[in-house]
Amino acid sequence: MGVWDFTVIPQYFLSFLNAAKMTVCITVMGIGIGIILGLILALMRISKYKALSISARVYIWIIRGTPLLLQLLMIYFGLVNLIRLGNFSSAFLALGFHNGAYIAEIFRGAIQGVDRGQKEAGLSLGMTDGKVMRRIILPQALKRAIPPLSNQLIIALKDSSLASAVAIPELLLYARQLGSSNYRLMEMLSIAAIYYLLLTSILTLIANLLEKRLNVSDYKGSEG
Repeated sequence: MGVWDFTVIPQYFLSFLNAAKMTVCITVMGIGIGIILGLILALMRISKYKALSISARVYIWIIRGTPLLLQLLMIYFGLVNLIRLGNFSSAFLALGFHNGAYIAEIFRGAIQGVDRGQKEAGLSLGMTDGKVMRRIILPQALKRAIPPLSNQLIIALKDSSLASAVAIPELLLYARQLGSSNYRLMEMLSIAAIYYLLLTSILTLIANLLEKRLNVSDYKGSEG
């Protein structure tokens, strides 16, 4: 294998672009499912109906108490008898189901953090519970949820590396395969690390800009 030679990094760097696109694709689809599922679970979690609340609690308890890799393998190998899923579908579904449990707690905390007086004010104006939730509470809760959602997105990006377990050609698997063929495993893994750092840095920058923009809009709104 020889001595590490990191001067080969520029030579192979661009060849990782397709793997990086696959990583981003899995992450975006997974987090998209996670946000939808998380919002549903959060509303179930705070529901006055015990059946809904208990169901959401059990789901969150199971998902948060078991590893993502285990969930991925169970979906990929376990559901094959019920529904035909490819490795790509299994990867982003597992990521979505996993993140949904964590995002549910983020949304629940954000919803419960909105001043209860605002709900009472909405009800006093003749609005239904559902309308109060849609028009008053959720818009504010979503703004509060931006910072923790951003952190969860970055976690999901890094967790997408587990998709290599089901042969998804994302950054980690590509680095391992290329490193095995050119006998430069450490160098190829370093390229994958650079891509992860670039992607997480971009996501962090976008999240910071979005948070700043929302804070500015809130400030302007309070001035008006």
